[in-house]
Amino acid sequence: MPESRPPYPPFDEEAALQKVQAAEDAWNTRDPERVALAYTPDSVWRNRDRFLTGRAEIAAFLTAKWERELDYALRKSLWSFDGNRIAVRFQYECHDAAGQWWRSYGNEMWEFDDNGLMRRREASINDVAIDEADRRIFGPRPKYEHDLDLELRLQ
Repeated sequence: MPESRPPYPPFDEEAALQKVQAAEDAWNTRDPERVALAYTPDSVWRNRDRFLTGRAEIAAFLTAKWERELDYALRKSLWSFDGNRIAVRFQYECHDAAGQWWRSYGNEMWEFDDNGLMRRREASINDVAIDEADRRIFGPRPKYEHDLDLELRLQ
């Protein structure tokens, strides 16, 4: 039986929102192996200036990412969807080993196979140094916020 990850394309708004929230929840675990399972075994990524292929490269990339991006916390919001594709806006905050806090703003384009696994991810990301007092994202989204249209979606 092939691997699958519902909901499956073609996506309606509810299914697209579920995919986005599932991705946010998984990334906030900071568990590279768990996150990598959402992608096809031969998934292709562009993350900033890095190009990756396959789960092993994705997991290695995420391992290194979360070793240097400490106390990482992410928020994703649905931008658009069509068929087997979803576009997402996101922000995350983390600090480096020297204690400098960062807020990263990005956009992702996702393409899924028929089994609901992501086969392509294109991410463009910009980083801004922030003071710790300016943080807005503190850990995973509380469960009661999952269905709210947060202010972050507008910023």
